[in-house]
Amino acid sequence: MPHSNIDPKTRKRARTLRSELTKAEREMWDILRDFRPRGARFRRETPIGPYIADFARLAARIVVEVDGHSHETDEGRMHDLHRDTFMKSQGFKLLRFANDLVIDNPDHVYLTIEASIAHLLKKATP
Repeated sequence: MPHSNIDPKTRKRARTLRSELTKAEREMWDILRDFRPRGARFRRETPIGPYIADFARLAARIVVEVDGHSHETDEGRMHDLHRDTFMKSQGFKLLRFANDLVIDNPDHVYLTIEASIAHLLKKATP
């Protein structure tokens, strides 16, 4: 018996994507792992309904997306619109970052995410 309502094809695709992270996704993963000591554990390439979120903290209903050139096409924008609408209907907050920003300015990305999830973070201990 399946343990969730995620289609097996979606689950398999997510597993494949986890092993094929782009450079920007690897950078974002490093950024997000820095939040672990403060209680924020994100997952990579996580199925949510029929879609796959680049990164998600399911308990807090937060999705972080890293957008490359494929998101700039008409088809990519339409797919993003459908996915975002679905995820928002499920109670998720979405944070989107362009590949270039993640690679060229990771400190800005970190601070933006930190500000968005500050209410969920444990206080840093000296």
